[in-house]
Amino acid sequence: MSGRVFNTLFLCTGNSARSILAEAILNREGDGRFRAFSAGSQPKSEPHPLALELLQHLEHAVDGLRSKSWDEFSGADAEPMDFIFTVCDNAAGETCPIWPGQPASAHWGIPDPAAVTGTIETQREAFARAYAQMSARIVRFTGLNFDELGPAALKRELDDIGLMAGI
Repeated sequence: MSGRVFNTLFLCTGNSARSILAEAILNREGDGRFRAFSAGSQPKSEPHPLALELLQHLEHAVDGLRSKSWDEFSGADAEPMDFIFTVCDNAAGETCPIWPGQPASAHWGIPDPAAVTGTIETQREAFARAYAQMSARIVRFTGLNFDELGPAALKRELDDIGLMAGI
């Protein structure tokens, strides 16, 4: 397999929960083969506290995680992305910027744990479910042999990953 590092961007509306989880998971599970980023169309002021709490509990690096606009990644001087994944329904339906380099993309929607109400334990369980589902998708993604997949086969694989049932 190629020694190339693949830039991957996870998009959501607020960039406070699902996309932040995905960024942290891929940066660890990608074993140096991937550089993950996350952004939102309407970013919150900061990542959701329960997302950060869960990531810290699972010993992910959280330094540098912040909510940011997708504008940081769409300009002419932005580093090209190899993959772009939308992880919430709102971002999938929005008109996305034109991304330099024509990255492969897919929708990997996951229910928003930040929208869950109830006890703190109910909310933590929602974040744990979102993490588990995203982690399973990322493990499958990192296991793909990109050298053997043409563009059409790669697109099918990425779309299939987005259809994986909940954990």
